[in-house]
Amino acid sequence: MSLEPLLRERSGGTCELCGSAETLSVLPVGPDKPEDADHAIFVCETCASQISGSAALDGAHWACLNESAWSQVPAVQVSAWRLLKRQSGESWAQELLEMIYLEDEVLDWAKAGQAASAGDDAIVHKDTNGAVLSAGDTVTLIKDLKVKGANFTAKRGTAVRNISLVHDNATQIEGRVNDQRIVILTEFVKKA
Repeated sequence: MSLEPLLRERSGGTCELCGSAETLSVLPVGPDKPEDADHAIFVCETCASQISGSAALDGAHWACLNESAWSQVPAVQVSAWRLLKRQSGESWAQELLEMIYLEDEVLDWAKAGQAASAGDDAIVHKDTNGAVLSAGDTVTLIKDLKVKGANFTAKRGTAVRNISLVHDNATQIEGRVNDQRIVILTEFVKKA
C-alpha cells in the first residue's frame, strides 16, 4: 500500500508542519530509516522546499512550529526539532527548543539527521578563546565597545545573555546591552 493514503489519513489531509492543504506530498525523514509511515511526514510544497534547502528558510512561515513541535508523531517531532535547530539563532526558535521534550530515541534520530545535513561549510561562531558559541549562551565583553548609532559604551565585563548567532557571518553575534539589541564581534567576547 502506498504511503500517501496512510499519511493523508494521519494528518487529516493537511501539512503536518504548517497545516496547509495545498500541494501535499510524502517526505521521508532520514537518515538511515526505512521509507514507511513511521519515518515520513506529509508536507506542503513550501515546507518541503525549505526543508530540502531548495528554498531559503522563511522564519515567518516556521512560526507554525509553535504548534507542530508538540505533535505526538515522532517523525513530525524530529522534523520540527531539526527546523528549530537550523533557526536557533532566532530567539523564538531557541526558546521553543528549550521547552520541547523528545524521548531519547527520538532525540538521537533528530541529531543524527542534523549531523548528516551539516556540511563542511557550516558556520561556527567562536569566542576570543576559541570556545564554540551557541544561540542562547551568555558571553562577557572583554573590552569597552563604543556602540555605533547609540549614545553609550558597552563596558568591559558586561554580561550579554541569550545571544543570537548571525547565520551568514561567523564573526558576529547579537545581544541585548542597556536594553538595546546590538551586533557584537565575537573577537570581543568570551563565553561565560
